[in-house]
Amino acid sequence: MNSDIKTKNAYFKYIAALLLFGSNGIVASYISLSSYEIVFTRALIGSLLLTLIFIFSKQKVRFWKNKSHLLYLIISGVAMGASWMFLYEAYAQIGVSIATLAYYCGPVIVMILSPVLFKEKMSSAKLLGFLVVLIGMFCVNGQALSEGRTSWGLICGILSAIMYAIMVVFNKKAVSVTGLENSMWQLIMSFITVGIFLSLKQGFSVNIGLDNLAPILLLGIVNTGIACYFYFSSIGNLPVQTVAICGYLEPLSALLFSAALLGETLSFVQIVGAVLILGGAAFGELFRQR
Repeated sequence: MNSDIKTKNAYFKYIAALLLFGSNGIVASYISLSSYEIVFTRALIGSLLLTLIFIFSKQKVRFWKNKSHLLYLIISGVAMGASWMFLYEAYAQIGVSIATLAYYCGPVIVMILSPVLFKEKMSSAKLLGFLVVLIGMFCVNGQALSEGRTSWGLICGILSAIMYAIMVVFNKKAVSVTGLENSMWQLIMSFITVGIFLSLKQGFSVNIGLDNLAPILLLGIVNTGIACYFYFSSIGNLPVQTVAICGYLEPLSALLFSAALLGETLSFVQIVGAVLILGGAAFGELFRQR
């Protein structure tokens, strides 16, 4: 019975984390700061919260035991900070829907690189999934590209996906640092990365008005700190295939939230593209898990 309750709690936390991640773009749309200022405050609050949770849960620090894994974790954290900056800039430039779809090409990049980096076998199914995602990206962005409207925003979306892939690859290599400690150091490194960028660009002056305070706290405490804690404390207690399948709830919820709350709409061709992107990514991922 205890194992059933533990599994149910893990499902609840994992799905809650995915829905919170899916609402990030919605919350960010209510913050009148630049994309890198939003990421800076998000990473600051989230890393502080996770550090407090780590201290109060009395877990042991393991990151320093393997220097190569520590380096991998640092690179992964830097990539996460860069990925967030590009993603939030894409939110501002091309909207939550299209930015999310561009960002979600990241897992597909990892899937294509995995035969080289992790010695996983490349199959025709994986290649098919990759081609389907590329066709989907063209459907989503083809018209806008031809009109020259979204070039910078789309570039930011694609760069966020590339940075996401780098983050995942190096995180996988840091095998000795797992769970809450992994996410804590990831957030701390992303905070340092964005902080350095911010200081070079404008110094550490971030003017947070009263109207921005509530959404910033929501994004930092709930959508980052609590969501990351839910995510990393649940995936270890769930089947790998379940994690892969349910993971697509994040981009799907982002599309639904942006349509319902921001009034963003996709054309029929873009909807087909969204189905191809998520379907192609899911197909390649599930085939790999099988």
